[in-house]
Amino acid sequence: MKTISKAFLLGLALAGFGLTSCETLDNRISEHPDMFNSLSPRDQALVRQGQIRSGMSTNAVWLAWGSPSAKTTGEMRGRPTETWIYTENRYAPYGSAYYPYYGYGPYWGGGFGFGVGVTRFHHHHGFAFFGDPFYDPFYYSYIPPTIEIPYRVATFVNGRVMSFQYLKPQ
Repeated sequence: MKTISKAFLLGLALAGFGLTSCETLDNRISEHPDMFNSLSPRDQALVRQGQIRSGMSTNAVWLAWGSPSAKTTGEMRGRPTETWIYTENRYAPYGSAYYPYYGYGPYWGGGFGFGVGVTRFHHHHGFAFFGDPFYDPFYYSYIPPTIEIPYRVATFVNGRVMSFQYLKPQ
């Protein structure tokens, strides 16, 4: 049986870390100083704070916010547009507007998480069902259900920000 050397494992771990390192504001600025230095002092200050304004270039928005989760094209006032959509995963608890099973919790069928005992007959053989008829493994698992939602959007016309929006956290 061959053994894997510690040096090989360390190198593999470092390579994996390098490939999965997060894109941050400071990394974007330090890796693209020419792009950052081409901005006006006002835009440089906004980018350092992770903020944007109307009229900013696509490069400035990319430096401030990073790569969008999705891009889409459209039209505004007869002019072609490009919209950048930034999404994040949020926890969707039971009973929230995000979760599709609104109103069904673990206690629906009876007390303390147990459903109503129901006797059924099939081919003259009876059987009873005990438990929650709406059992949902996401509710009982340790992994809470999450959904991906947009939290900010920027729309460009001719490479400049025409409008932008922030979704307020709940």
